[in-house]
Amino acid sequence: MTKAAALSERLAPLVRTMGYELLGCEYRTQGRFSVLRVYIDSEAGITLTDCSRVSEQLSAILDVEDPIRGRYSLEVSSPGVDRPLFEIAQYEKQIGKRLKIRTFAPIQNQRNFAGVLLRVEGSDICLLVGAEERTLPFSDIEKANVVADIGGK
Repeated sequence: MTKAAALSERLAPLVRTMGYELLGCEYRTQGRFSVLRVYIDSEAGITLTDCSRVSEQLSAILDVEDPIRGRYSLEVSSPGVDRPLFEIAQYEKQIGKRLKIRTFAPIQNQRNFAGVLLRVEGSDICLLVGAEERTLPFSDIEKANVVADIGGK
């Protein structure tokens, strides 16, 4: 389990008790400094006030438990228009949408994929890339985002 996944699992119950859904976490190390980005959502959407409330609570728990060594910045964010996908169940809600996916390692000499999500089969993501259907194992996906449909195009 990655550090981001472990942090997401640990923080999700607290976020849930506040009335939000924790979509997932991203943890990036940049030299001696790191960033923990936490994505939250709710039926009513997310405001800056929501992000601030959740950030205060998460900061307190992270200060006490200290799961991250060294200096880091905590960012709490809405998923935005380019919604990141972290769990297989989140992909199932995006069938028919355009996705951008990056894999940990090349699959048939390719790491970046963009296409329409056709279906989820067990732990595989089926994507229409151009005229070709590509099947990507969920475990091979490093990062995935829904591509915003701005202006209906």
